[in-house]
Amino acid sequence: MERRPSGELESAILAALWAAGTPLTAGQVQGAIGPELARTTVTTILSRLHEKGTVARTRSGRGFAYTPTEDAAGLTARRMHSELRKDEDRGTVLARFVSQLSGEDERLLRDLLDGDT
Repeated sequence: MERRPSGELESAILAALWAAGTPLTAGQVQGAIGPELARTTVTTILSRLHEKGTVARTRSGRGFAYTPTEDAAGLTARRMHSELRKDEDRGTVLARFVSQLSGEDERLLRDLLDGDT
């Protein structure tokens, strides 16, 4: 059995939750992403996402219904902040990040920093 790339299951589960637009139980998430995953696996991933603050949960019968705490762009931004906090030399990290931006992304970032968007 081939191992999935890191984060693939989390991404698939979050995509299902974003697409639903309403809280889903683990069983409903499993139905949305396909029966090849055991419901216990889906529940484990949802629990981990809850521990990370990526999804919120509310009681639904004997279990929980889950909803994302942010949209995809918000989650990406949070991950970027998390990575930035891991390094003491933030200036170097940011400089290297900016140096690898495309011209279009650099202009967009400049506009954002200038408050033009």
